[in-house]
Amino acid sequence: MSPGVNFEKTGIFFSKTIALLLVLIYLLQSTLLVFLIKDKYDLHRIIDYQRQRLTEMEEKLKIFQVIEDFQIGFNEEEKQQLAAVVFEESNRYNYDPLLVMAVILTESTFKKGQVSNVGARGIMQVMPRTGADLAERSGLGWRGSDQLFDPVTNVRLGTLHLFEQILKFKDVKKGIIAYNFGESRLRGRLRQNQPLPREYFRRIWENFNMLKEKYDI
Repeated sequence: MSPGVNFEKTGIFFSKTIALLLVLIYLLQSTLLVFLIKDKYDLHRIIDYQRQRLTEMEEKLKIFQVIEDFQIGFNEEEKQQLAAVVFEESNRYNYDPLLVMAVILTESTFKKGQVSNVGARGIMQVMPRTGADLAERSGLGWRGSDQLFDPVTNVRLGTLHLFEQILKFKDVKKGIIAYNFGESRLRGRLRQNQPLPREYFRRIWENFNMLKEKYDI
């Protein structure tokens, strides 16, 4: 009998080859699937990022529009800086930006260079002693009371001061009242069970609702 093909061995050889090809095909399909999933994930991430950027731009434009409508004495660069810092600090402390602007409107009517009869300065009417303490603790540094006329610095310190008052009193309304009335004076009233001052909070609330209705940020 002449030598022939060993079908048993050849079959095993073919089986291993086919198995290897199937494994390679599976690996290629898996790699492609992973690539497609990653590509889809990256696409969704880019879309989400762009949507977030668009939302931020719309909110900044509305903030800028409020400033544009109410500000007195600020140039274009200062208005843009003010809009940016209101947006940033509102996000930092989880404020509605309209609350920050309601405080500004109530404290200074958005007028540049305001000084109260007790010495509070800037658009959020921060007292120099309070400003110095906040600036040192927050790492902004302190170069004197005139620094409070810079709208960016004033908003950063003012929003921080308001945030601390809300934390100390564990109540938004009391924190807002303390921002204007003073922490020590308000605690004295609370110890004596005296009613809370109403006028300042009422004005804040009215301005906030007016802005909300008009600009709907």
